[in-house]
Amino acid sequence: MNRLKSRATPSLALISSTILFSARQVAAHGGHEMEKIQEGEVMTQEPLDAILWTHILLMMLSFGIIFPTGMVLGITRNRWHVPTQVLGTAIAVVAYFLGHLHKGRVFAKNIHASFANTLMLMLVVQVVFGIYLKFHITKGFHGKIRKVAVHGHGIVGKAMPIVAWIQMLFGGITALGFCGGDHLGQCLAHFIMGSAFIGYAIILSIVLVVGQVWLRRCGRSQEFFDSTFIAAWGCFNTFTEHRWGSAWVANDFQHTAMGIIWWSSGLAGIWLSRKRYGAPKRNFIPGFVIFITGWGMSAHPQHLPISNMVHTMFGYTLMAAGLSRIIEVAFVLKDRNTISEDGEANSFQYIPPFLLTASGFLFMGATEEQMQLLNDNGIDHVSYVLVCYSFAVLVFLFTNMLLHLYSINSAPAVPPKDSEEGETTSRINGHTRATDARQVRDAEEFELEGLMSDDEGLESPSTLGKNNEGRVD
Repeated sequence: MNRLKSRATPSLALISSTILFSARQVAAHGGHEMEKIQEGEVMTQEPLDAILWTHILLMMLSFGIIFPTGMVLGITRNRWHVPTQVLGTAIAVVAYFLGHLHKGRVFAKNIHASFANTLMLMLVVQVVFGIYLKFHITKGFHGKIRKVAVHGHGIVGKAMPIVAWIQMLFGGITALGFCGGDHLGQCLAHFIMGSAFIGYAIILSIVLVVGQVWLRRCGRSQEFFDSTFIAAWGCFNTFTEHRWGSAWVANDFQHTAMGIIWWSSGLAGIWLSRKRYGAPKRNFIPGFVIFITGWGMSAHPQHLPISNMVHTMFGYTLMAAGLSRIIEVAFVLKDRNTISEDGEANSFQYIPPFLLTASGFLFMGATEEQMQLLNDNGIDHVSYVLVCYSFAVLVFLFTNMLLHLYSINSAPAVPPKDSEEGETTSRINGHTRATDARQVRDAEEFELEGLMSDDEGLESPSTLGKNNEGRVD
């Protein structure tokens, strides 16, 4: 025990001293450089230097790629989880220092710098939990503490990608000096709603690739959860899009009406998500809400021609996402959860998540200040839309890579059961014979038969997320 303590103390001390030293650097750096900022400005006009660019790239690498990858490896209990998270932590600490040692452009007090403390605190907590769990102390009082550490480690680890995404958005806003003063309200609306579209696309991808078994076990259809969220969000928008007590303008009418159609449609979707005797049922309502929202946004009045064009493309993309979702449910799946017995997704089913991701980036990139910046620099809407779609493709790709990583590490794929005719597969030597799948299953069942009582069932945490329903009772 003393040996374990001696090993843990230097690590914790190093982490604590790193954060404290960085905090002192923030105070010293900020207090000295603030004098360069002119009154009424949020930053100086100097360019970003190489150190700050390095900070940005390293933070995106650690929090945007390495930590999410390590999170998936941790969920699947892969042996590369710890090395991956150690690498991400080392890069994040270096990048944190660089963020306060740069020259060039100077920023006033901003939300990105303040929120960085929250993100780094989460990282410290995650590291402390990880070190403690690595000791595998389960006796006595440590047994109770370990349960708390396990849950805490899991919660913080899964929340970190979301918090990191928010911090990255804050970083971009701060670097450009956007979202201040009167622009704050519309800026919040664009980034919150755009992030919501991307988050919804990721959830759809998770359910599509690895979540069908969970969906079947909970006894609810996907549209029940979608419609519940739509109804709740619609109620919120109905009473918050107009500043009560002030005069109504065109945008207020549209936003409030959009909230009404959301909560009314959400209620209808909840009602239609059940069959006559309570079994889950698919319906078209979420796709319809996405479609009608896209139509409304495509006709939203704007101040600049380029803003009109970007909003129109956003609306068309969202309409396509809603229409493809309806086609998927009604015509591709025909009200089923999956199109194949092994749960493998049809290629058409990837279209709605991708288009929702693209819609999110287009909407986040269509704020007033961003459109003004494009207009002032002579950048056309076609080039800008293609860049937004490029970001969407990369995020869509990375999401599916993580889901594939989870799928191959959670459990090996199980061949479908042999048909009555007796399926045959080609052997390495070129001959064919009945598949070995049945023999493997028979052997497993024989071995497990004597180890399990009649009241026990086969349960493996590694198969809970797989779409292969044949492996889960």
